[in-house]
Amino acid sequence: MERVCAVAILDAQGVVKGWSEGARRLTGHSAEDVVGRPARDLLAEEPAPEAVAALAGTVALRHRDGSRVPLALRAHPVLGADGTPDGFTVTGEPPHEPEPTLAERAFQQASMSMSVFDTEQRYLLLNEAACKVMGVPEEVLLGRHFPETVEDQVHSRGFLWHLREVAETGRPLRYESFTGAPALNREHAWTTDMWPVRDSSGELIGTALAAFDSSDQYWARQRLALLNEAAATIGTTLDVVRTAEEMIGVVVPRFADFASVDLFDWVLGAEEPPALAGTDIALRRVAHGSGTEGTPEAAVHLGEVDYYPPFSPPARAILEGRVIQSHAGEPAFVRWVAERNARAPAGRRHRVGAHSMMAVPLRARGITLGVAVAVRIKQADAYGADDVVFAEELASRAAVCVDNARRFARERTTALSLQHNLLPRGLTGQAAVEVAHRYRPSGSQAGIGGDWFDVIPLSGSRVALVVGDVVGHGIPSSATMGRLCTAVRTLADVDLPPDELLTHLDDLVTHLAGDHSDEVAELGATCLYSVYDPVSRRLGLAAAGHPPPAVVLPDGTTQVIEVNAGPPLGVGGLPFEAMEVELPEGALVALYTDGLIEDRDRDIDHATAELCRALTAPAESLDALCDGVLKAVLPEDPSDDVALLLARTRALGADRIATWDVPPDPEHVATTRQAATDQLAAWGLDEAAFVTELVVSELVTNAIRYGAPPIQLRLIRDRTLICEVSDASSTSPHLRRAHAYDEGGRGLLLVAQLTQRWGSRQTGSGKTIWAEQPLPPV
Repeated sequence: MERVCAVAILDAQGVVKGWSEGARRLTGHSAEDVVGRPARDLLAEEPAPEAVAALAGTVALRHRDGSRVPLALRAHPVLGADGTPDGFTVTGEPPHEPEPTLAERAFQQASMSMSVFDTEQRYLLLNEAACKVMGVPEEVLLGRHFPETVEDQVHSRGFLWHLREVAETGRPLRYESFTGAPALNREHAWTTDMWPVRDSSGELIGTALAAFDSSDQYWARQRLALLNEAAATIGTTLDVVRTAEEMIGVVVPRFADFASVDLFDWVLGAEEPPALAGTDIALRRVAHGSGTEGTPEAAVHLGEVDYYPPFSPPARAILEGRVIQSHAGEPAFVRWVAERNARAPAGRRHRVGAHSMMAVPLRARGITLGVAVAVRIKQADAYGADDVVFAEELASRAAVCVDNARRFARERTTALSLQHNLLPRGLTGQAAVEVAHRYRPSGSQAGIGGDWFDVIPLSGSRVALVVGDVVGHGIPSSATMGRLCTAVRTLADVDLPPDELLTHLDDLVTHLAGDHSDEVAELGATCLYSVYDPVSRRLGLAAAGHPPPAVVLPDGTTQVIEVNAGPPLGVGGLPFEAMEVELPEGALVALYTDGLIEDRDRDIDHATAELCRALTAPAESLDALCDGVLKAVLPEDPSDDVALLLARTRALGADRIATWDVPPDPEHVATTRQAATDQLAAWGLDEAAFVTELVVSELVTNAIRYGAPPIQLRLIRDRTLICEVSDASSTSPHLRRAHAYDEGGRGLLLVAQLTQRWGSRQTGSGKTIWAEQPLPPV
């Protein structure tokens, strides 16, 4: 600061005779105003006696504007000829300020903002940091009331409330805020300590505060909170697009004003990643978001493919496998923004105000899946090193979730394809029942289950209805389901009773589990096997840990067949129990897996009652009824797969069946053959008479020769003409090659050549040999 010296000349009576320019500058009085006036008129107060005696000391003068001006004065006498003083030359300057103490220096030089207020919240003292925050020098603020120095905002009112709280209660406090300041161009986080100031008597005379700029710690906590939120919100579903949307929801608008996620097309399909070349990189936009409504920054629409040139930050991030930062003014950033804006519709600029961006590669398990881009427009801070670390961690978590969703989608697609190929489709080749079916895979993250069903034509116009459920999910369950499905068809072809078939199937599952001891749980299964005979109208069934079927009678009565559920397949060593029920023609049988009625949030009895009600609802067809049942019984988001098989029974009347008891004497073969021929004539099937005579002759002869009485012949006219010969022997016949000079051994070979198919089945009293031949066209 410039120091000014003043000089005045006084005569012996104290009248001013001379006045310097420095005196004018210090007091505001010009020489014309002062010369000739007594110097005492310029005093603001009487000087101290010791100063008068010493002709030196600090004297307060009155400034022209009325204020006090302390000056350090020194008088030098001017001696006359006789040696006595004729006057005085007075020099003066502002008094030297004392050196600041260590405490004062520490206060002024503190890195945190520090201020002192009186009890009325008027400024008394500020340090240099506080003046920088306020943007004005200390002199402008001293003595002023705090609300006069700031805008009337919520944070200012909060600051004033805390000042008053300390002044009124005399208790210190600390609080945190996120606010701006007059001299700062953005908001900062502050940790403020306020405490009362007391005099030596303990009376509260003011309030002091220290405000620490804790923005770095604040943003670090925010980034940590975002990572915690990302762990909870990203990957809630095994859907690739939804996972990308969840990532955008975490970063916008708290970390970025605009963000996007672009993925390779193979991530959304089942292909393997291709090798990256040096040409433009094609990525599909799967998600983007903005702090501005309508996402005006997006130059690419959702679902579109965009081509990134190698110089662009997204392409560099993928090719180099690291985060690429770019800021306003840098050539790469200017080029990228210009390229984006050039593609905007009608030349509209999409990224006006963008000043900082990051391109982050999405990598999981060593594979690059795509890239995420974050742009700051309204947020003043550019991305820094801490932001890069945060982005890398967030992208790593999101990429793992995206890869999990991709792997799940591929496995789900594979399992669905496998299951689709293994499950029956047309279900043709039988006339005993009219069938309709539905298979509904769940959307569960556990994957596709092992639910299955089948309709298997059997001899004698009978049909097997089977439904099962393999424990577990995914490809292993689907593969096990395929094995069981094949095994059931093989065992059904042997025509085993339901309980015996389940016993053999249980042995198979036990053997499979033994071959895969580490996957025993995955090889457990339940199954319901039933056989319907349209001639007797009886349904025989047995269950292995499976829900019982529901039946709707023609009069609308519904009931659940009380069947012994038995142990699940794979337990081993426990018996299965078969039962039979008689059903009228037109009865509806519903077989299903447990996913239809069992759920963690549903009562199984209530769900079963809903199923019975849904089965009685009017419907145009069985297919429509299937859809209606699923809609009525299933929740919106089922947690397990569901297989539903509906079968409406048919019956063969007595006019389509002919039966003869055959005496065990070869002489009666001709009589029996003639009876069969006459019956075919009555049915109008004369064209089938020749083959039928040969088949009846061979089968009846074999029964008489090798079987045991009683012997019975039965003809059934259904979609095919069925010839059955039963006897009391349990020995099954088999084809053999007859030599040139053998007298016999050609009968069954002849039957096999003349008919569509043939076989034998064990019965409770022996066996039945049967043969089917197609009916002549009508």
